[in-house]
Amino acid sequence: MKRAGQKVVAGTEAPGTSQTSKRQKTSLYGSVLEESDPCASMDWGSLPHHVILRVFQFLTLVDRARASSVCRRWNEVFHIPDLWRRFEFELSQPATSYLKSTHPDLIQQIIKRHADHLQYVSFKVDSSTESAEAACDILSQLVNCSIKTLGLISTAKPSFMNVSKAHFASALTVVFVNSKSLSSIKIDDTPLDDPSLKVLVANNSDTLKLLKMSSCPHVSPAGILCVADQCHGLKELALNYYILSDELLLALSSEKHVDLEHLRIDVVSENPGQVQFHTIKKQSWDALVKHSPKVNIVMYFFLYEDEFDAFFREETP
Repeated sequence: MKRAGQKVVAGTEAPGTSQTSKRQKTSLYGSVLEESDPCASMDWGSLPHHVILRVFQFLTLVDRARASSVCRRWNEVFHIPDLWRRFEFELSQPATSYLKSTHPDLIQQIIKRHADHLQYVSFKVDSSTESAEAACDILSQLVNCSIKTLGLISTAKPSFMNVSKAHFASALTVVFVNSKSLSSIKIDDTPLDDPSLKVLVANNSDTLKLLKMSSCPHVSPAGILCVADQCHGLKELALNYYILSDELLLALSSEKHVDLEHLRIDVVSENPGQVQFHTIKKQSWDALVKHSPKVNIVMYFFLYEDEFDAFFREETP
């Protein structure tokens, strides 16, 4: 019993340990914690601008706006141009979408104070026409922009396709005319038309490197040929098969044209049971491959089973 008692004592307090020394240890331990815990002594308002900027870049727009109200220093960082180089406008109708829409007041603040800073911009919209029209309204206001990358992304159809062609073309023309340094454009499933492409080429022919425009029914072979003839730095192109032509492949194979690296072609039937597709000559394919030997050509087929034979009736390299 005596040993058991000694064990208990030994487990709680070593022999010769005084109450004073216990208090000192506790105090010392507490002081070490205070020194090692950054939250205990750090003034978050005095963080360097580049650190706050890095934190802001990981935040959603709403959280970024809330963080800007913490103190004057954080609000200053909120308006640093570097923070507004890349931006995604999320536009949706609450009743029809799972997207979290960017608040209209915040959008107007961004346009007013940061339109000339925007360089890499995308618009993500739901299936509603109202969201697509809101995107067009914002595009129409970017008169002081210098955008390099533009993406119009629909999470579901019809979205942009339900916007009037005139409204869409007018909005897009504002960006094409004012930017003059567009290098990458993704405008699939939109009412883009030939006149819009001509405006694009007239203002951005020296900089355009990537153009994705599948499912743009208002674009004709002549419209895309205009791009190929004048955008000699084009590296990546995505389009529908109905726009593809011998003239286009030869234009992309001319001596003045820089080598194309990626060509995506969507083969879509225009009506169920389509029995005839236009053909591309083998010589045209050969000319492209000879000019750009490392070109990566990908075809996506959206056909009914009985339409495959019609497409492959002619030789496709």
